[in-house]
Amino acid sequence: MATINYYLDKTDKKGYAPIHMRVICDGSQIKISTRKKVKPEDFDKKNQRISNYNTDSKEFNYFLDFLKERTDELLNHSLKKNYTEKEIKKILNDYIINYKENHNVTIIKEQVSLYGNPFTLVDLFAGAGGFSEGFLQAEHNNKFYDFVLASDIHENCELTHKVRYNHQLGLDMEFLKQDITEPDFLDNLLSKIGDKNIDVVCGGPPCQSFSLAGKRKKYDKKDDLFSHYLGVIKVLQPKYFVMENVKGILTKEKGKVKEMILNEINSIIDINEIPKLIQFIKSLKSNFKKDDIILESLIKRIEIEKHTESKKEIFRELYIKFIDSKFKALTPKIVDYKTSKTDKNISTIRHGLNILQRNKLWEKLKRDIIKEKDACNIDNDYFVDSFTEFLETMNPNEIINKIEYAFSKLSFNKSHQKEVDNIILSLKIYNYSIDDTLQFLQENSNKVQLENLNTIIDSIRLYKIEKPFVANASNYGVPQNRERILFIGCRKDQKFISEILPTVTEDEKISVFEALYDLDFIGNNQEKHHYELIDISKQFNGTAKKMKSLLKKRKVDGRIDSTNGKTFAEWSKKGRLINKFHNVSKPFYVRNEEALENGEKFYDILNNHKTSKQNDTVVKRLDIILKEGNYKNAQAELCECGLSSNKRNYNVLKADEQSPTVMTIPDDYIHYNFPRALTVREMARLQSFDDSFVFQGKRSTGGNNRKTDVPQYTLVGNAVPPLLARAVATEILKNIK
Repeated sequence: MATINYYLDKTDKKGYAPIHMRVICDGSQIKISTRKKVKPEDFDKKNQRISNYNTDSKEFNYFLDFLKERTDELLNHSLKKNYTEKEIKKILNDYIINYKENHNVTIIKEQVSLYGNPFTLVDLFAGAGGFSEGFLQAEHNNKFYDFVLASDIHENCELTHKVRYNHQLGLDMEFLKQDITEPDFLDNLLSKIGDKNIDVVCGGPPCQSFSLAGKRKKYDKKDDLFSHYLGVIKVLQPKYFVMENVKGILTKEKGKVKEMILNEINSIIDINEIPKLIQFIKSLKSNFKKDDIILESLIKRIEIEKHTESKKEIFRELYIKFIDSKFKALTPKIVDYKTSKTDKNISTIRHGLNILQRNKLWEKLKRDIIKEKDACNIDNDYFVDSFTEFLETMNPNEIINKIEYAFSKLSFNKSHQKEVDNIILSLKIYNYSIDDTLQFLQENSNKVQLENLNTIIDSIRLYKIEKPFVANASNYGVPQNRERILFIGCRKDQKFISEILPTVTEDEKISVFEALYDLDFIGNNQEKHHYELIDISKQFNGTAKKMKSLLKKRKVDGRIDSTNGKTFAEWSKKGRLINKFHNVSKPFYVRNEEALENGEKFYDILNNHKTSKQNDTVVKRLDIILKEGNYKNAQAELCECGLSSNKRNYNVLKADEQSPTVMTIPDDYIHYNFPRALTVREMARLQSFDDSFVFQGKRSTGGNNRKTDVPQYTLVGNAVPPLLARAVATEILKNIK
């Protein structure tokens, strides 16, 4: 067993003594400098800690404990039994260098000639930061991204961003930890952004309720997040925005959800062009097919768009009051006084208008109910239908349908039918999107008017978008077949982008082996904190030549470059960030926000590389599945051996192929060469995260905690692959003005 302790060396001229580590093992002694000096009276020899307590010494004491723990692990608990003195010094000095580099303040002169044209970026539903990471890797013709703000509702997303972007990269990026559906979200967002104009917004509203792999829930709180995302776009009006989601969204509700999203994007208008549209509507007065009340309703509906979100509710309420005044004037004409006070149909109309006038309060109530429904996991039970029915009833469209039905049940002189029809149509216009409103005008304009209107429509739509497109991450240098839908909104003064061309050909795609082979030095229930050499010839014996052929030299985006390139694994170790970030601090891990504040950091060379503790039964099951090649083929042998499982599926990784879509549960995957699940670092490699990107907080969680916690595996599985994001970001930089 090795013994490890700290001691002070000779003092210098200023009276400070360096702290050294002494390691004694099998009669040999190794001395290593921690590169820290203290006054002898401030060092407690017995407890081997600095006794002069301040922020700096408190953090260094934690580092001394960390270094001692890693040394003990290396010499007393490692599976590798023989280390040379040189190897030990190299590993321990790497830890010490990591610590020192995180505490040295270096003032770097900005390379204005190279980085002279930054474009501001906001990342919503940021998660781990896959979009953020990819955008910061992108540059084109002196253009790059200035990361202004990220937002998510989860603490561990905020912690991971703080460590990566504030501490490690030294950015002054802000983080807003708040639910985007809360009424003051936009105000808080604008407060953090300050006076900056935002050029690009990216984000992937949570996709669980849209996924083909999971149950689709009606009135899941995640279903409404698209409109809130687009609400931010309406206010920030960036030059480009990118919205990512799962492929299942294309077919959800028979394609209606996709059309609804496109409709909402087309309804984002340039408020400076609104006067032209209103003037056009007024010009229709002489030969419009509808009555003046409809023209007035159309104008009022469009004028709502001129105002900020906080004021829009006031004008929506005024709109309903306008219709209510028409109904009050109509009521004595169609029913007598007694009927007006007692009739169920009249009451339905009157009360429906009351509900619409108080729409803001009802929307807040609906949000709260949906949140509570989600928190209580109400689904597939005797409660869900009641909740759904109530929420459906409070939908403005349903309220208007009930008002229309109530009118149809009234008996009145048909000479007033047109007034009734106008009230109903005015209510429908209230619930129109801008796109619906423009379509209504097109349908009610003559040929000459339509030509004029279409010219106005071209100028009033703020964003150009035709349709979303399917992007497979493997086409962009990611070793994973992960299909995602991308909506790219291009502001009308910017060049149109309809798709992102692949950066690699089919033959150039990265294999699982190329992504993971250099991490294959870990076994079941182990954790590794530094890299170890892999001998492919020894590990793969007869197939070594084939395995080595999978390793290809590449450019950073995955294209083959046999002369100056690096393998995918080498890029992962080196890092893919642009030169602007080459002087960043070394990575570190913290357990939580409190540990970050207290300086309780782990300065490992390799992070997030820990395997699950799987018992012998599980290992035998995985071994059979691995040898058979897939779960289906292994079923018979598993039954015969008494190793059947209720688990729906296992994905066996194929060394010479791309992995299937990486999700959030590691036990769903079996390593291509060992009967075990993947580590967080291995899953991060399959997602194309650099090794310097450390996933913070808990490694995993289970049960109901999955609803609130976002551990490392969830951070990885839900992320946008950075290399896919990098391709999108680069294309925008090529076109942005």
